Order: sequence, then structure tokens, then C-alpha cells
Amino acid sequence: MKTIWLIGTGLMGIEYAKVLKALNVEYIAIGRGISSSDKFTQETGHEVIMGGLEKFLATKPQLPNGVINAVGIEALTETAIKLLEYGVTNILQEKHGVGYISEIDSLTLATKKNNANVVLAYNRRFYSSVLKAQEIIKEDGGVTSFTFEFTEWSHVIKTLAKTQVEHNTWFLGNSTHVIDTAFYLGGKPEKLAAFYKGGLDWHPASSIYSGAGVSKTGALFSYQANWESPGRWVLEVLTQKHRLIFKPMESLQIQKIGSVALEPVEIDNSLDKEFKPGLYLQTKSFLEGDMQNFCSIKEQKEMIDNYYRQMSGY
Repeated sequence: MKTIWLIGTGLMGIEYAKVLKALNVEYIAIGRGISSSDKFTQETGHEVIMGGLEKFLATKPQLPNGVINAVGIEALTETAIKLLEYGVTNILQEKHGVGYISEIDSLTLATKKNNANVVLAYNRRFYSSVLKAQEIIKEDGGVTSFTFEFTEWSHVIKTLAKTQVEHNTWFLGNSTHVIDTAFYLGGKPEKLAAFYKGGLDWHPASSIYSGAGVSKTGALFSYQANWESPGRWVLEVLTQKHRLIFKPMESLQIQKIGSVALEPVEIDNSLDKEFKPGLYLQTKSFLEGDMQNFCSIKEQKEMIDNYYRQMSGY
């Protein structure tokens, strides 16, 4: 790919710009807000085309090789559909792909109608810790079981200056970072028994979660989370030889069979330190057309319809 459009000049837009510069990729930055665009230029040294996507498209620009859609989640779907209707065929869509969960249907339909490729930016799939774990899992013959926790810090989140849609869909917009990583390593669910209860002022659908199942690879899994109690994100993946522990997700510890000791795994995380973790390799893969490690919008719809709704109460 050569010409890239970067839509959205907020915090994520700045992070993508750093990667694009390091990859020596030409791009056009398109922004809407004056303050965010000014900050983008200050941070990156790159000019922004102001006025938003619709104004930009009215100038009839030549189609790009790809688009990074990094607008706020409330505008993700609308922006992607405008791009698809214009003829864009490759879009890297920021997590979790849509604002309100119901928008997944229209975005999936538009993607199919325009024979396009829309993939989601679940950057944790590209963490150096996750890549190293994949190597160990392959050497060990696969995952036999896994467990994860996605407890969120409610006392902090409720005070954040977020839109209503961000707060109301926090499970999908934030918790699926760890859930997606778990199913990416251990296999998508084949069978799932899911339970939830509670609810918070900012997230009325649910607040306490538990469940278990069998993945398509035959691994057993379980999970729990309690947003009304202390906790953190944790992922543990078990093979016949090792227990791989992500706590936090950016690091990797290993427990060998016959031992209770937890040992840190040496990983080359230089890119995760220089850039937002996972973003460099994720962006590089997208630009090179290597989509095998991404979650497509079609796959996300399947996860939402078949599992995420069941897990969250949405």
C-alpha cells in the first residue's frame, strides 16, 4: 500500500501517525475538531485537512490503498459506511468496530455489498507477549484450557469524560480487548454457558459475569468478572507443558509442569515500548495486506450475535 487516509486526529490518530511516520508511509490526515487537529499537528508535524470526511470526499479525491478509521466510537459506523459507499475497499477500523451494538448489522451489510475488507484494530493480538505465547503454544501442541477475567474499575470509569454510548457499551468497547485475546489464543467458542447480573448507572445492562464453555479447538474455558469489586484483567492459557500468564497483558509469565514457580518470559518488546503496544505490527500487517491475524467485521458480527450479547446482557 502507498496512499493512506487517516480519519480522526484524536489520541489514537496521533498514535497511528507515529507508526505511519516510522514506516515511511505517505498519508492524508482528515480531522473535524479544531483543537484535536491542532494538537495532532503539534505532536506529529503533519498537516490536517479540516472539515471532516464528508467535506473531504466532496473534493472527489483519488481512492486510497487503505483507510485507518480512528474517529470516536459514536461515529465509527457512519464514517466506515461513507468510505465504503465512496469505493474504499480496505479499512482498518478502530475497536470495537461500532458504537451501538445494533450498528453491526448495517456495517456488515455495507461491507459485503461493496465487496470490501474491514478489519478491527484489536491491537493486543499483536503484543509481543501474545506473539511469544503463540510460539510456545505451537511448540506444546495447542491449548488445552484457558481462563480469563475482565473486571473493570467502575469507581474510575464512572468519572471519565466519556460519551453515553461509550459508557453504556463498555463491555463491548473495552472488555472485549481481553476477551478477544483469550478467544484468539484459545479458539472461538463452540459451546458457551454465560451468566450475568447487576448493572451500574453508567452501564445498566450488567456488572457481574461468569461463564464457561468449549472452544472450536476443543479447549475448555471459563471466565469471570465483577465490576462492583476489586480486580483486574487476567488471562491464563494452559498447554500440556506450560501455564502462560498475562498479568498485565503486556507481559508474559510461564509456569512449567512440575513446578510452582512463575518465571518471566523474555520477549522483544522494543516496538511495544516505542509505540502504543501492538500498534506498529498491527498497522504494518494491514498495510502489507496480511489480514490473517485480524478480526474481520463479519467475524465480529458472529461474536456479537452468538456470544457477546449472551455474555453481556446487551
